[in-house]
Amino acid sequence: MHSRLPIAVAPARDETAVSYVTRLADLHGLSFGELWQQVSRPRTPASPARFIAADLLAAVTGIPEQRLTRAVIEIRRPEPDWLAYRHEPQNGCPRCTARHPGGPVRQLLPHHRYVCVRHRIWIGPPDVIDQPYPTLDELPEIVAAQRAHLRLLHRLGPAATYDAVLTGFLICGHRWDQPAHEPEYAQLDWDDRAVQLIPHDTAETSFSTSRLFAATYPEAVKLAALIGSLHWRRLAASGPGGQQRFAKEIGRRLGQSDYQPKVAKDPIAHWIDDDCWRPPSLPRTTYRTQRGFGGQSAPKAHQHSLDRHARSARWFARNRLGGRGILYHRHVGSVLARDWSRRMDLFIGTVAASAEATTYSDSNTPAVSVDDTSEPRIADYMRPTAVQSDYLATAVNPAPWPSRDAPPERGGRPLLGRERKIFRTAAGC
Repeated sequence: MHSRLPIAVAPARDETAVSYVTRLADLHGLSFGELWQQVSRPRTPASPARFIAADLLAAVTGIPEQRLTRAVIEIRRPEPDWLAYRHEPQNGCPRCTARHPGGPVRQLLPHHRYVCVRHRIWIGPPDVIDQPYPTLDELPEIVAAQRAHLRLLHRLGPAATYDAVLTGFLICGHRWDQPAHEPEYAQLDWDDRAVQLIPHDTAETSFSTSRLFAATYPEAVKLAALIGSLHWRRLAASGPGGQQRFAKEIGRRLGQSDYQPKVAKDPIAHWIDDDCWRPPSLPRTTYRTQRGFGGQSAPKAHQHSLDRHARSARWFARNRLGGRGILYHRHVGSVLARDWSRRMDLFIGTVAASAEATTYSDSNTPAVSVDDTSEPRIADYMRPTAVQSDYLATAVNPAPWPSRDAPPERGGRPLLGRERKIFRTAAGC
């Protein structure tokens, strides 16, 4: 027998079961465990783990089951395209969810949701800590980028758009992490936006890697329109003439008219060399495959993640370069170490390899010195012949999600304390 709760509270769109039941329990002065027992069933007769049940939830709340299954993500029927959603929930837009009482609303958002356009609030990818979401009244270009992102989704489909936007973030992260004597326009824009999002001398309280993604979001979407286009991918995979046209266009979008791909420290050259002629990369995992899916446990940040966040905040406060934070964030993991990428023992090698393309160049060595006193010049990258790609020969938009025959291999892991000390000593840091 399940007693009906007196306060009728509807779930938010894409809200998780744990979030909804937590809000119901708080509103009615109940413990979460007590209410969860009433709205869940054992996964198996002999299992102590319990799974949210749509019919029991409807009986307790008085809300029709059909309405609940359209909102609560774990009981959605038919099931959503899990590949199109992030693998971890996050707080929704605070103004959109303000009409849902009982506490914060945790939602599972699709990959293409970074900004609440209606309220001009950055939502971004989930981060290790729940920082207040920044408003974008002074940064209208970020709101415009979200609209462009949605148009891109309509044209390319979720698979190609997911791959292209994350690749755009990866490229921006590498370029922002490389201090230049004469920064390009895009880097200057990133610095200016970072001042708005993370003001000077406030990194300890306002820093969030999600806000670094916000600073580069307009350029990431501009690059995504190029990277996701089959026309431009085919030019990048073609001979020298097509590659030069692609390089000129991508340089224009980055505000660097004389851009030429380099064999080292250049993620664009790496993408041309190893990725442009392959199908879009898949997410490394989905919410549906998580161990506690549909259960009562909510993921919590590990102390290691909190320590890494604190180190990132100190690093950013020192040099105001946000590229490293983006490159080391799990949000770009699926394009940083793709299914076909070389496996590295350490994560720092994985990051470095994503910006290297030494297969072809205008020289036999990646760096060429003019004389003993000059700084070495990194050689230009140019593939002498086109890549023969079955994928590009038959691909159409919108591209479907590719299939994966086996679980993805783990990439390099972060350096441990002792390893970090050894690496810095060897690098002369």
